[in-house]
Amino acid sequence: MSSFTNHQNMFHIVEAETADELWREAAQWFADEGASKQEGRGGPTAEILRAGLSLRNPRQRWVASRVPAINPAFAIAEVVWIVAGRRDSEFLNFFNPSLPKYQGVGPIYGRSYGYRLREHFGLDQLHRACTVLRTNTDSRQVVLQIWDSASDLPLEDGSPQGPDIPCNIVSLLKIRNGRLEWTQIMRSNDLFRGLPHNIVQFTCLQEVMAGWLGVDLGSYNHFSDSLHLYHNDGTVSERLEPFALAKNPDDLALPKNESDRAFIQLGEFANLLVSTDRKSADIDYAFGKLELPAAYLNLAAVLAAEALRRREDNAESQRMIENCTNSCLIQLFNRWNARVSARRLTV
Repeated sequence: MSSFTNHQNMFHIVEAETADELWREAAQWFADEGASKQEGRGGPTAEILRAGLSLRNPRQRWVASRVPAINPAFAIAEVVWIVAGRRDSEFLNFFNPSLPKYQGVGPIYGRSYGYRLREHFGLDQLHRACTVLRTNTDSRQVVLQIWDSASDLPLEDGSPQGPDIPCNIVSLLKIRNGRLEWTQIMRSNDLFRGLPHNIVQFTCLQEVMAGWLGVDLGSYNHFSDSLHLYHNDGTVSERLEPFALAKNPDDLALPKNESDRAFIQLGEFANLLVSTDRKSADIDYAFGKLELPAAYLNLAAVLAAEALRRREDNAESQRMIENCTNSCLIQLFNRWNARVSARRLTV
């Protein structure tokens, strides 16, 4: 891990092998009282301007040292949702029922990242990026646009146009030395709630795209113009507990045709999971019928274990997570499950 702060120009930069190391180092900026005070839509925040985070190994995308533990099934569901270009709210709300509090209430999340990338501008940007980089590996013009000024700039009175204005605005893709480099630009980034999930979302997209292109995975670089911590989320000392997370061995990179088939099947399975009329036996049967590469089957096992837990079938949930061969994902799910169980006991 290495870090650098230019106090004159206030650039904060950190580089690490894993996302957990990156997140802990970024959190330390707030613990060191180097942050300024700033109002946000959720109340007062401590803010760091111009924060750059570089992840050398994007497959090590999981943050485990955040307290309380993140819900890995929700993070995986977001990836499935984004790759499919979806914007229906019911799917994500199943895995995170508190989401409408932040994204707004309604049948769709109109500014969803996947929809913006694959449909909103009348162009499948992921497909075009793949085509361009296959034919011109030196291109510096592959920019995936999420921000839409017409929909996202505040109104003239300064009020926002909606509750779910995109925090991610563009992705910059380049192939260098046979590796796909990815830079993600954020206008606004919540250290506690947003950053761990953003890293999962866009490193997964990076890995998927590398598979489509048949190139190796380069670094993931994340620039937050405003990285902040809400006061009502507590102090860094309350929210950080170093955890020794197992390495993630799974590889999501597949040729495009195989990748498309895997995500379609994973998405259809996830649709079954969120259907309230489906019972535990239906989930177990459907899981047994999946024909997915091992890495994708592990993602399906985590989604299914969470769906069973939400049906209060804890025994089946634990049996389902045993189908996962990825120790990293098992640790993450068990930490999340322990968090929920402890909360229930407190209540």
